[in-house]
Amino acid sequence: MISTLASIDPNAKIGANVQIGPFVTIEGDVEIGDNCIIDASATICRYTKLGKNCHVFPSAVIGAVPQDLKFHGELTWTIIGDNNVLREFVTVHRGTASKGQTVIGNNNLIMAYCHVAHDCILHNNIIMSNATQLAGEVEVDDFAIIGGGTLVHQFSRIGGHCMVQGGSRINKDIPPYAIVAREPIAFCGINSVGLNRRGFTPDQIHTIQEVYRIIYNSGLNTTQALENIENNLPDTPERNAIVDFVRRSAKGIVRA
Repeated sequence: MISTLASIDPNAKIGANVQIGPFVTIEGDVEIGDNCIIDASATICRYTKLGKNCHVFPSAVIGAVPQDLKFHGELTWTIIGDNNVLREFVTVHRGTASKGQTVIGNNNLIMAYCHVAHDCILHNNIIMSNATQLAGEVEVDDFAIIGGGTLVHQFSRIGGHCMVQGGSRINKDIPPYAIVAREPIAFCGINSVGLNRRGFTPDQIHTIQEVYRIIYNSGLNTTQALENIENNLPDTPERNAIVDFVRRSAKGIVRA
């Protein structure tokens, strides 16, 4: 299951039933979980932990030092969970002193040529389409779908269950359940198709629509809109997720 042409540091920890192709490089202080597949010419750099059932495709580079001039060789990590697919030429850089680690959760599909920069946090069940580029310290929540060729500015946050049009330039936060598109990037409605597919009820979807109607169409400023929502809409997890996201947004959310 391990090619004789692979270069594996003796200090690397390789789990059970792992397949490693030719010309793979696995450096020291690496942990690879059970049932992973590491295809030809991929590189797993030191201080990387890879969970179970992950598939790293040819020529991906996981855990390289960050492209940050403030990085001075400090001990930082790349932490990747279970059941992830990282396609050809994906690059994931380890953390800096800012957060200490770059984290990718479980069940994510990161398509070819994507980049995940230092200190990013990707949660679970995310799809990053081809050539999407995340700058440093970006956070992406569960079930987000990011269209191909999207550029995400540093410190941005992409909310859960949202959909981002391919080729977008993101320099504001994308709130949960939204569809965003156009140039410059803008709120274009809620991801009702995705929500239906994931089992959200008509009442839940209606609540999400009402929240965004108040935020974007009521003529209120953000503070007034959030107060109106909390005073007049039912207390639900979906309502609270949007309100908390908007209230904590350091960059501000996308415009209408």
